[in-house]
Amino acid sequence: MRRPKLLFICGSLNQTTQMHQIANELPEYEHVFTPYYGDAEFALARRLGLLEHTIGGRRLGARCESYLHDHGLPIDWGGRNAEDAALVFHCSDLVYPKNIRHKPVVLVQEGLTDPESLLFPLVKRAAWLPRWIAGTSATGLSARYARFCVASEGFRELFAARGISEAKLRVTGVPNFDDCARYASESDFPLEGFVLVCTSDTREVFGFEDRRTTIEQAVRLAAGRTLVFKLHPNEDGPRATREIARWAPGAHVFQQGSAERMLARAEVLVCTYSSLALVGTALGKEVHSRYSSETLARLCPEQHGRAAANIAAVAREVLAAARTEPATSNSANLGAVA
Repeated sequence: MRRPKLLFICGSLNQTTQMHQIANELPEYEHVFTPYYGDAEFALARRLGLLEHTIGGRRLGARCESYLHDHGLPIDWGGRNAEDAALVFHCSDLVYPKNIRHKPVVLVQEGLTDPESLLFPLVKRAAWLPRWIAGTSATGLSARYARFCVASEGFRELFAARGISEAKLRVTGVPNFDDCARYASESDFPLEGFVLVCTSDTREVFGFEDRRTTIEQAVRLAAGRTLVFKLHPNEDGPRATREIARWAPGAHVFQQGSAERMLARAEVLVCTYSSLALVGTALGKEVHSRYSSETLARLCPEQHGRAAANIAAVAREVLAAARTEPATSNSANLGAVA
């Protein structure tokens, strides 16, 4: 007999590697993967180049596809055969394609979410508005999934406070953030004791950032220590490099490489809303971000190395519930299962 199929909707490289780790914990099922996708209006926006600095854009979609090819993982682009899937893993419900709306879905947190913007209350009240206009603070508001796997008890409380059903939330930890100590043993970065600045792609996604002030604050914080900039993979690298050369001459600039392994050798981390703030907190680094140290400590992901296995266990729970539900049931029905 053919094994039941699981569909994994991927996104950024971080989200894609998390999905791959979860799949490895479910060997009894057939796996198929897809880069992030949506419906007709989403596809049009991609063709027009309006999504290029998001996980829905062609560039990040190609990076995801390349990873899947490199690891020999089967691709079902756009979930064309989603109807055959027994369960779907979704990396972000800001876009929720129609072809999975009658499937049991497990949503998996990636990392830090945006602070609640001025649009968040509007999106929360008006379900017809696209959730992505409120940024990642709207993660989970679709309520279409059966379970939402989150990084820590602090995040469970945060999402519950934003109006997400506590019955659907499961504290599992999340892959890539559940064993931050490994970055120290894996790191071969040649520098030590430096100040690491991880930049953002705020400007690329039409937000405002005073980059000069950010750089000058980092220079003052470094106070003569070596300064290392790791550029966000989505940002305009040549522009960012020129700005750093102007306002922080002598600083090291890297566009490639593992920011986590760099951070393992650093003394101080400077970032804005990056999930690296969680890694820095887990590693006991001095972290300067838009979040207080108390908030980061509360949100810090569980460090047990079992997140992928825990999420797989949640998936089996959802699949078992689906087998006992009527054929017409959907993920919203399953969400009521304790």
